[in-house]
Amino acid sequence: MTISIPAPVEDNDRMASPRPRADGPRRRRAFTPADKLTHLAAYELACEDGGGGAYQRREGLYSSLICEWRKQRDAGVLDGKKPGVKVGKLTAEQAEIARLTRELERANKRLTTTEAALDIMGKAHALLESLSERADPGDKPGKR
Repeated sequence: MTISIPAPVEDNDRMASPRPRADGPRRRRAFTPADKLTHLAAYELACEDGGGGAYQRREGLYSSLICEWRKQRDAGVLDGKKPGVKVGKLTAEQAEIARLTRELERANKRLTTTEAALDIMGKAHALLESLSERADPGDKPGKR
């Protein structure tokens, strides 16, 4: 019985160039405030369907960029900026405004959930009360 060993495959012809960046270093991308807002809206829409990571890979964005852009948007830094205007890091006041805005959104969401739960509890209490009133008062269990 003979075992045949496959010949090694030469795959050097697959690469277009011997170096990954044969065309030279790439220029760093710059995003205008309008681009940032567009990417944020598209990313958040993709996240609703569970495709946030796919959107980031497709657009070549990092999650840290998305986080920073959210902070800038929440602090109002991206609003009303003209194309080409650079947006730097947030000031301490802007960061605090962004943090408080996020905290307020979380508190409002929690309040809505709590109100719904209390409404359900109130309805359940009313239902149990009406059922107990309809029960025959003579059917009370005796002492043991």
